[in-house]
Amino acid sequence: MMMSAISDWAVGNLAVYGLPVLLALAFVGSLGIPFPVTLVIMAAGAMSRTGVFDWRLALAACVAGAMLADHSEYLLGRLAKNKVERRFGQNSLWKRGLDMFRRQGGWAILLTRFWLMPVAPAINLIAGSQYPYQRFLALDLAGQTLWVLIYGGLGYLFASQWQAVNGLSWASMALAGLGFGYFCLARANGHNARG
Repeated sequence: MMMSAISDWAVGNLAVYGLPVLLALAFVGSLGIPFPVTLVIMAAGAMSRTGVFDWRLALAACVAGAMLADHSEYLLGRLAKNKVERRFGQNSLWKRGLDMFRRQGGWAILLTRFWLMPVAPAINLIAGSQYPYQRFLALDLAGQTLWVLIYGGLGYLFASQWQAVNGLSWASMALAGLGFGYFCLARANGHNARG
């Protein structure tokens, strides 16, 4: 119920105040705060289809807002590495992010922009403490653009049914996640059998 009220508030303000609100919502939603940012991106895609927004400006606002959040977390990881590790070191998302980053490196940055999004803030902080900025910038830009094109594109394509498509997109992401998990498990078992 609460998330529905937040979604209604966000989409309503998006329709009234436009692109500055879209940029702000993409920023807030990308900080790891529980917020239906993907729904907002889909709504922006639908609004672009109906002529409320120019799709290029909506794309730029979404990507810029999300990247501002990612880069603020990256900078925090760079400037406060030891304090961040002490503060979050025992957190399960932090441990999951650290493990993912150690195994995947740049792929972890790219995939957490549009797929494994709850881990993204931890990945950004970890990357800030040990990953070159230019590579982070390129992967972040690619991943956030892909995220906005996927979800904004779904909103654009299914403008009149974008809210129903949002539920389907989460189901498809869950299925894709299970498939990826199975792949990783099978791959790990293959390495263990050979070793």
